This record gives sequence, C-alpha cells and structure tokens, in this order.
Amino acid sequence: MMSDANLDPGPDAQRFAIRGKVWEASDPGLQEVLAQIHETAERPRCLCVARGVEMYVARHQRYLVKRMPETGRDHHPSCPSFEPEGGLSGLGDLVGEAVLETQPGRVELRVDFPWARVNGRAIARGEARDPGEIEVPRRRMSLRAVLHFLFERAGFNRWTPAMAGRRNQGVLHKYLLEAAQEIEVKGASLAERLYVPEPFSEAAKADIARRRRDKLAILQPRDGSAPMALVIGELKVAERGDHGCRIWVRHMPDAPLLMETRSWDRLVRTQTALFEARDADSGHRVRLVLGALIHARREFTYEIDAATVMLVNEQWIPVEGVHEIPLIGALVAQQRRFAKPLRYDARSAAPFPNALLLDCGAAPVALHMSSDFLQPKDRVLKEKAVHAAGTGTWLWHAGDPMPELPPSTHGASRP
Repeated sequence: MMSDANLDPGPDAQRFAIRGKVWEASDPGLQEVLAQIHETAERPRCLCVARGVEMYVARHQRYLVKRMPETGRDHHPSCPSFEPEGGLSGLGDLVGEAVLETQPGRVELRVDFPWARVNGRAIARGEARDPGEIEVPRRRMSLRAVLHFLFERAGFNRWTPAMAGRRNQGVLHKYLLEAAQEIEVKGASLAERLYVPEPFSEAAKADIARRRRDKLAILQPRDGSAPMALVIGELKVAERGDHGCRIWVRHMPDAPLLMETRSWDRLVRTQTALFEARDADSGHRVRLVLGALIHARREFTYEIDAATVMLVNEQWIPVEGVHEIPLIGALVAQQRRFAKPLRYDARSAAPFPNALLLDCGAAPVALHMSSDFLQPKDRVLKEKAVHAAGTGTWLWHAGDPMPELPPSTHGASRP
C-alpha cells in the first residue's frame, strides 16, 4: 500500500494510481498504460485524497482519465475532477430527470427544443404516443441550460492561475467539441450536431470554410425532415436588412446566420440586461456567447430557429450579470482557484453562490454578491441564501469596498 506522502500530489498536479504505480497526468508514458486498460475492468484511482477516488478511461482522439458518475464531491476541491454539490447551482434540479448519466462517459440530455423541422415547421418535442397513455411530466432543458452544461462539462466555469493567457477560440473549439462527444440528445451524439468555429485565419480561409460545410452537411433535408444543429460562438453584430437580420459570429466572417427580425428583437428584449452588460463601463472585457439552433434554409444558407445568449468574461467564464464581473476579475487577478456556479433553468441565480473558492482546504468556500440594481425579489433570495449559510458567510455588496477574501491554503499539505 502506498504511503500518505505518495497519495498527496499537491493541489494542481493530478496523479493516478494504475497497476501499482503512480502516474502524473502530464507523464508522457501515461497514454500507453491507459491504452492497455481501456475497455477493461481496471480503474485508475485519482490520488487527490488519501483514500483515492475511482475513475474510468475514455478516448477522444487521446486517452483521458475521467470522473465516475456521482463521485465529483469525493475529490479534493482543488482537483480538476471535483464537482460541487448539485444544490449550489441550477444543475441540481436537472440531474436525474433532464440530465441522465446512463453509464461512465455517456450523458443523456432531455431538452425542450426540436432537432428537426418538417414542412418548414419545427417538430414538436417528444414522441407520438398512444392516446391512452399518460406521461408523467419531466423536466427538460432549455437551450440556455444546454449551453451552461457544455461550458461546465468543458471546464470553462473553473479557473486556476495556470490557465492565464491560455483560453482562446482554439481552446473553446477543442474542449466544447470534446465535451459534446459524451453527450446524447434525442438519441444522437451532440458532437455530430454541434458547430464551434475554428480560429479564423485568412491564409486558411478556404480550408476552414470547406470543413465548416462538411460539418454542416448534416443539415441536408432527408425524408421530408430538415435536421437542425447547434452553433456556439461569440456574437459579433446583427445587421438589419429588408428581409431579416444577418447575425455575425466571430471567426465566421464568411458565413452569416439569418434570423427573422421580430425573432431577433424578441431575443434582445428578453435578454436586455445581458446585451447592456456587454457594453457597460465595467472596466473589464466581456463577451456575449450565442447559442443558435439552425437549419439549412437552402444550400449553404443557415437560418436560426431559436437562440439564446450567455455573458462571459475575458477568460470565457460564464457570469450571470454585470454585478459579478468585478468579483470574478478580482479572483483572477489575485490568482485564486475557483468555480462559477451556473444558473441553468433556475428561476433566479440569486440563491446560489456567485463563486466557490476551491483553494481554502477540504471544502469549497461560498462567495456571495449583492447589488442595489438586482431585482427586489432577487435581493430577497440572496439575503435568504446568505442567512441560511450562517454567520461569517462572505458577502460583497457592490459599491462597497471588497471584503478580504478567505485565505488560500494552496500548497499546504492535506490531511
């Protein structure tokens, strides 16, 4: 049996026990040993805690050691495989009904939007049923919730100082598609229906366009049905015209998405706070990420059926509103390790922590923010959440000086 010293790899270095040997995640020989145990009953153990946590091996172009279902909270908070309790974000309300981990490495999402159109109209969700059948209502995920799930699954709601300067369009493209390979929607792999633009290069423009057309060939109508796909990218601008709007996504300068003007206006109206946050005088760069469900209006012409937007900061960390941007910016600047709980389909994000510090020891530490610009009902929900968390809960009221953060124990030995 290994000693406790060997079992403690330190907060940043994930290590695994495989066949009686300890392997660093960055060890060049790890791929070979993972290939040997892939598709066998052998399980690596993550050594972030003294007892170790069982993992499994997946393959996505390379072999990866992945977290087993429902074991996220068993890992140390500083471990990349740690997952906070479901009740700390909107994900908790969806797990078991709309988010089903059918087996290690496979997640089924039940969604409230269609994957195809028939005769120009979106197919209603669900399957045709016998008139005598009664279906128990179940939660289904909105397009926004799927966007949140993908970003969380790909790790973009987490931050460590080692990530500084390393998040860009290429990283977004790679890890969103990698996350989608483990997700099924309506019986189909999400990776087959997801398009995330490659980093654009004028020199490679023709090759990038060809790969995009190849990817979106799945939109070709068949048997009277027009399949749909999901495009995720940074929103650049919307141009109004006589026949609708042309929506431009960054890194897609030669392929606008079309959308009815009234549909675009409705999106802007319902998400006014996010559009205004992008242009706010916050002192921080923020982006709007577009999640668009598209179909082929005609050959190589893509039209948006439904869309949602999500606010992210410069590091692609999702934020709920402009009031959170100073907190996330301060955590990045102070080189803290943290996770950002996401709203998903919850009515309000106010009951959830605005951030979770992951470098304060054996348990995450909740950070809360309040603002006079929050809706009155959200201020009440935030007050209730802080009160329920108990005396000493960290709370920053926007406009006041930021309270001192709980100290980091990064680098300290674990029990």
